[in-house]
Amino acid sequence: MHVLPRPYGALHLRVDGPQDAHVLLLCNSLGTDLRLWDALMPYLHEWRVIRYDKQGHGLSDLGDGTDIAEHAADAAAILDSLNCRATVIGCSIGGLIAQRLAADRPELVRALVLSNSAAKLGSAESWKDRIAAVQVGGTRAIADAVMERWFAPTFCAKPELAMWRNMLARSPRDGYIAACHALAGADQTSATARLRLPCLVIAGSKDGASPPDIVRATADLIEGAEFHLIDGAGHLPCVEAPEVMAAILLPFLQKHAL
Repeated sequence: MHVLPRPYGALHLRVDGPQDAHVLLLCNSLGTDLRLWDALMPYLHEWRVIRYDKQGHGLSDLGDGTDIAEHAADAAAILDSLNCRATVIGCSIGGLIAQRLAADRPELVRALVLSNSAAKLGSAESWKDRIAAVQVGGTRAIADAVMERWFAPTFCAKPELAMWRNMLARSPRDGYIAACHALAGADQTSATARLRLPCLVIAGSKDGASPPDIVRATADLIEGAEFHLIDGAGHLPCVEAPEVMAAILLPFLQKHAL
């Protein structure tokens, strides 16, 4: 475990892989911590992989956290501390953080991978409703409904679902709500359309949180972006279908991240 001091406290991160390899920075989804990527990690042994808990999640402290720019600043601080550029892989809100980082600090981002993400996720009203539910009952109150949006029915029938439900249900209320506020205000459409860098965009056909059409629309914004749909996967293909995701991801990394 590593800690990066930030103005608001500790940002928890983990670094794996060869020290002299190209860096991959992995940005998590809402209500998860850096364990989100565990099943994908065996496929990434050629790279120096940095995973971290965004503020208010996992072992990281919470600042304000209500603006996507703050989360992008945390990601930039990680790369600045290591004096390196990275290929940034983001899932859901992690993809929004990656897009904002690429727009704000293009010198730090070599390539982008957006998994089950878009330039805008949901509406302000939908996030307002989510915030209200969590304020009343905590993340546990929304856990069952979120599992149905995250995962395909076949995965929902597996015993492993309990681990992901527990991860969400035990997420700190204040950190989750802050991130919901950040999502409610985040719209990277114009900035993402101006990005000029290698980009891979991945969607899941059973994703109830980021439907494939909005993910594909974001891919269409970025000149030259590759789009891949994983049939039968939900919102977190790195959990549900890591071998399929790796088969899509590795050729892109071999081309742009070595």
